[in-house]
Amino acid sequence: MTKPTIDPSQAREALLAERARLLEEVDETITAPDPMTYGSQAAAASQVFAQQRDLALRERATQQLELVDAALARLDESTFGSCVTCGRPIAAERLEALPWAGQCIDCARGAPARR
Repeated sequence: MTKPTIDPSQAREALLAERARLLEEVDETITAPDPMTYGSQAAAASQVFAQQRDLALRERATQQLELVDAALARLDESTFGSCVTCGRPIAAERLEALPWAGQCIDCARGAPARR
């Protein structure tokens, strides 16, 4: 088991802040389009587009929330900072930019495993 490459308390703080932001985003109400009236097809199409965009953003936030929760679990298990694929340390720069990253950059890119 490798040591985290960044301070775990700072990582936890960043992850909890991101988790709170994502929960707020997921909980936002998505407004259904108004009933279409004659002559308002363009307005209805715009409303449907906005609803679909909001649903896609909610789905992305939900997926991101899963990554954040997994990173918090790795902190609790003392495996934070180690790649879940190869077990090598994740670069501090990567964890500072993406504290929820579970893979080193090589594994995230799909590179062949280093020997």
